[in-house]
Amino acid sequence: MSKEGDNGAVATAALVGAVGGAGTTRLSVETGAMLARDGRRVAVFDAAFDTQGLARYVDGRIDTDATDLVTGEEVTPAAAMLEYPTAGPGELLLCPAHAPFADVAEAKSTAAARRLETTVREAGVAFDTVLVDAPPVASNPSVAAVTAADRVAVVAPGTDRGVDGVQTQRARLADVDAGADVVVATRTADPPGVADVAVPESDVTGAARAPVADDGDGPFAAAVAEFAERLFGVDLDVEFEEPGLVDRALPGR
Repeated sequence: MSKEGDNGAVATAALVGAVGGAGTTRLSVETGAMLARDGRRVAVFDAAFDTQGLARYVDGRIDTDATDLVTGEEVTPAAAMLEYPTAGPGELLLCPAHAPFADVAEAKSTAAARRLETTVREAGVAFDTVLVDAPPVASNPSVAAVTAADRVAVVAPGTDRGVDGVQTQRARLADVDAGADVVVATRTADPPGVADVAVPESDVTGAARAPVADDGDGPFAAAVAEFAERLFGVDLDVEFEEPGLVDRALPGR
């Protein structure tokens, strides 16, 4: 269930894939970049330990990663975070998973899940905004992410497969006493009926060329801004060159 402050704003959110390959990692990074564009200090944690997609956005060596953070008693979030450069005035830090199979298995234990919950909640105090890139709800890390976060977004491709995945995730979220606060359809400007927001395909692909939401003004950046506003209950002080762009990019607003 969503947990909101007096002004309706929230600090932490888990982005859960409705199916594999839904674009959850890219959307997590772009949303973080958009919030940094608004001057916020943002952290993105990788709870998708199997796919480790967030590591693709990091240049250079990763000495301490998200699996170390949830399994090592002496590892602090600061040690596992890497600053991710954006064009905005805020700050974006990533905590990627980058570990061999044995470490991933340990990071998926019940004890590690409890530490992940604690880490997310504490980060919600230390940062303006926290995002958790989570896999579909079917393992300890994903359950920890959705139960610790203030709000949950289900990320689904705008396809029949994505729609089916949303229904499955809604049921699994209910099983752990959570819920889908926002459903976002990716790679489409025409969302299916189950979606609250649509984020179209970006002209810029590949982790090496992202993010684009930190200074872009096209439909993709506008849609990311709308998603961030709905998910966190905020009004971003971000301007787009073309008046009314958000309204046209997101039918039904």
